[in-house]
Amino acid sequence: MGIFATTFTAVATLLIIGILGFWLLSRRVIAGTILGALTVLSIDIALPSLTFTGIVSGFDPGTQSFWWTLPLWWIGFTLVALAMTVAFSWVSRREFRREFRAALFFQNGIFFPLAIITEMFGGSSPLLINLFLFTLFYPAFFFNVSPLFFNRGMRHDLSKVFNPVLIATAAAVIITLLDLKAYLPEFLVSGLKLVGGMTVPLLMIVLGGNIFLDLRASGAVHYGEALKFVCVKNVLFPAIALGALLLLRPPYEIALIVMLQSAVPPVTAIPIITEREGGDRNIVNQYMVASFLFSLASLPAVIMVFSWFFGP
Repeated sequence: MGIFATTFTAVATLLIIGILGFWLLSRRVIAGTILGALTVLSIDIALPSLTFTGIVSGFDPGTQSFWWTLPLWWIGFTLVALAMTVAFSWVSRREFRREFRAALFFQNGIFFPLAIITEMFGGSSPLLINLFLFTLFYPAFFFNVSPLFFNRGMRHDLSKVFNPVLIATAAAVIITLLDLKAYLPEFLVSGLKLVGGMTVPLLMIVLGGNIFLDLRASGAVHYGEALKFVCVKNVLFPAIALGALLLLRPPYEIALIVMLQSAVPPVTAIPIITEREGGDRNIVNQYMVASFLFSLASLPAVIMVFSWFFGP
C-alpha cells in the first residue's frame, strides 16, 4: 500500500493546486485575463528551465545507455495510443466523437508523470531525465497534429516545432554529451532550477482557473459521455498498456514511463485547442474534469498493480 499512498499523494497534490486556481478566480483574487500570461510563463519559460536543469544536473549517458531509445519508445506508444483511440472512440455519441478522440489521444504526458516520479523517487531521480527524453517531441506533435482531429489541416508552425522545451532539452543533451557542464555558471543553473520549480503549480493554477471560467458558461452536463470517457481513458488504456508491457518486458525505467503515459488524464491544453479549432470546449472540459477526479483512485491503483510485475 506504500506505492498506492505515494501515488495518491502526488495526484491529490496536483488536484489541490488546481482547486486553488479555481478558488482564486471564483473569489476574484485574480482576473481571468491573467491566465494567458501564466500559461506562457509555465510552458515557455518554467518548463524549459526545469527540463534544462534536470538534464544537465542528472543525465549520465554512461549509466543511462538506453537514453537514445526513449523517443523511439514514445513513437511506438503514440502509434498504439492512436489505434486504441480509433477503436474505442465509437462508444461516444457522434456529435462528440471528435472531442472524445482528441481528449483520449493527447495525454497529460509531462506534468502528472513529473509529479508522481518526484513523489516516488525524489526530485533528482534519473527517471525524470528519462521522462524529458521520452516526451522530447510531444509538445511539437501536440500543437501541430491536434487540428487534424477537428478536420482542419495540419499546422506547420515553426515556433511550435522548435519550441522552448525542445530547444532546452536538445541543448542540455548536447552540453552533457560534449562534457561542457563544467563551463555552466552555478548561479545560472541554480536560478533556472528555481524558475523550473514553478512549472507544475503554475500550470495547475491555470487549469483550475480555466475550469472555473468554463463551468461558469457551461451548458448541459453529459454524465453518460463522461462515464464512457473515464472507462476508456482511465481503465482500458492502462490495462491494455500493462498487457503490452508484460509481453515486451522493457527495462523498469521505460516500463514505468509508458505505464504513466497510458494512465494519466488528458493534456491540460486540449480545451483551448478544441475551442480554437471549432470544437465543443464544454464537453472536453467535462471529459477532463471527470478523468482528473477519477485518476485520484485509478492512477494509484494502476501503479500499484504495475509494481506487482515490475520493480526497480
